[in-house]
Amino acid sequence: MIAPLGSKYRKINGSFYPPYISIAGNSPPASCIFSEVMNLAAFVGLIIAVLRYLQLKHIIDKVWLNVGSLVIFSIACFGMTLVGNFQLFTQKMIHNIGAFLAFGLGMLFCWAQSYITLRVNIKNEGRKAAIIRFLLSGSITVCMIAYFSLMSQRLHMQAAQCQWALVMFFLIFLGTFAIEFRHSRFDLVCTDDSERPLSQGETFSEVSRYVPDQL
Repeated sequence: MIAPLGSKYRKINGSFYPPYISIAGNSPPASCIFSEVMNLAAFVGLIIAVLRYLQLKHIIDKVWLNVGSLVIFSIACFGMTLVGNFQLFTQKMIHNIGAFLAFGLGMLFCWAQSYITLRVNIKNEGRKAAIIRFLLSGSITVCMIAYFSLMSQRLHMQAAQCQWALVMFFLIFLGTFAIEFRHSRFDLVCTDDSERPLSQGETFSEVSRYVPDQL
């Protein structure tokens, strides 16, 4: 059994496990739901990273920072799939490698995007958004440091609370991309290779003909 997250006990009874995320999703049927959620989260995270890369591609002066940010978070998303599909009690090493990639590189991605937000300053909203992201990045870093510190002291209940808080801050960080995404439009255009290539003007004409109403 898993002890409640809000428990005030410092020591967990031997018949209970501390409520770490990986332990809560270790045994079926919870493990099936946990795997599905992590796979979907990794897919959505990768889509967000790609859209962010495309948004910054032509406006950022440091191209390597944009590319590096995409690569880092792509690897972090792969780590999420390892966490979800390799359970802690059966494949501990692979699970922990996935957790390191997801949390470690995810934190690095947050700091990089905070700096990029401040530097690019899209629609003069970058400074406000950067403040929010720097605060969230700092919170994620503090939670991660506190998590390992509490783990080393065997304060498992407090460490689990830090782990859950870290994930919540990370999800909120990803949600802040809606601030800039609302200023961009992403179109997916499909053409037949058997026909002659369309010019850019013809491509937009085709898009407007088949998709007349777009937000």
